[in-house]
Amino acid sequence: MRGLRGWWDGTAGGLPATFWYLWAGLLVNRAGAFAVLFLSLYLTEARGASESLAGAVVGAYGAGGAVGVLLGGVLADRWGRRATLLAAHLAAAGLMVGLAFSRQLAVIAALAALVGIAHSMPSPAFVAAIVDVVPEHRRSRAFNLQFWAFNLGMAVASLLAGLLAEASFLALFLVDAAATLAAAALIAWKVPETLPHRSGPVRSSPDQAGRTAGKPVAANARLTAGEPVAAGAGRSRPPGLRTALTDRTFLVFVGLTFVLAVLTMQTSTIMPLAMRADGLSPSAYGTVVALGGALIVVGQLFVPGLIDRRRAHRVLALSTGLLAVGFGALVVADQLWVYLAAAVVWTVGSMLAAPPNAQINADLAPPELRARYQSVFYLTFPAASFVAPTLGGVSLQYLGERHWLVVAALGLLAAGGHLLAGPSRERRVAARRVAAPARASQPVG
Repeated sequence: MRGLRGWWDGTAGGLPATFWYLWAGLLVNRAGAFAVLFLSLYLTEARGASESLAGAVVGAYGAGGAVGVLLGGVLADRWGRRATLLAAHLAAAGLMVGLAFSRQLAVIAALAALVGIAHSMPSPAFVAAIVDVVPEHRRSRAFNLQFWAFNLGMAVASLLAGLLAEASFLALFLVDAAATLAAAALIAWKVPETLPHRSGPVRSSPDQAGRTAGKPVAANARLTAGEPVAAGAGRSRPPGLRTALTDRTFLVFVGLTFVLAVLTMQTSTIMPLAMRADGLSPSAYGTVVALGGALIVVGQLFVPGLIDRRRAHRVLALSTGLLAVGFGALVVADQLWVYLAAAVVWTVGSMLAAPPNAQINADLAPPELRARYQSVFYLTFPAASFVAPTLGGVSLQYLGERHWLVVAALGLLAAGGHLLAGPSRERRVAARRVAAPARASQPVG
């Protein structure tokens, strides 16, 4: 009993109540977000759309998602986390009702794009709010629980979507809208605004923090905390997406995360085609996907004990390497058991990657630009969802099973990239931590 209590304390202990309300809101949000899973089937069966037209409408949803993450990041830093979450959830619920009763395909396509925006807007605000309220030394476990809630919610959504789609497509959309409203009600009731007070614009590139690690603390503090740069040291500039988009250290990390996302997307884009070519049935593919989901739901809570006190870039190198090995093994896969064994390897890699990925993203972002940094980070996922099937399909067609060797090589290069880029990221984060107390001790005005 004492061992179980110690495990629970190490996995979920010490987290503030606001985090748990955010966590519950995310779980309800994901568990209820199931209508889009059957959007293409709805369009072809209930609205008579061709497969190509249905694909274009679903693509409009994805394009809206890319816009939504950027918009959500900007609004979460300007309006506030709570206001952005409420606006996005209420808009998504209303749009879902609109989809339920729309009949014209042009209207459905426009609404799908808007739903994509509304569904993606909360992501930067959720993560930024978690960073706002969770102490730095407990953020890794918070992000681990966030990843677990996301996957648990998606598992529930997949189950409910199948049941509701068989009963009524109308019910599918309306229950989705009701679940979204329930998440909004929980946020409105229990989640306060967490946006830190911001006084004055950001005046320096975050990359300067890493380059000043050996300079006096006073100068370091001004650069890392965003205070005005002295005359002659550089011109001030207002905060915004430009800061994140010109932060080289951060963009290297985003690029490595993009590779991770491309690898992960193989399971839903290219692997089904490979399994069909091997003569395996759709139910076999469903078994492989279900195994991955079950491993995450059962095993993710044990990840903090494995990675605590280990350097984040080494954990990411290991996790990306496991993804490379898992997908690389498919070059010799022609039976279901090989796919299942490979799925265990790459799923463990994904599980290990989730907490340090989110932690590094939070550490690199200036406090006043947290949501904007999150929005740029989250762009990797819609980008990967486009690149993985587009280039992967061509690769599979012309290279056959050798496609998986290309995927493995890409993953191993990314693992090496984490080992090379990790120390400079850690120096920059260390410089900011040293600078923060120095800035806090300076007189105001």
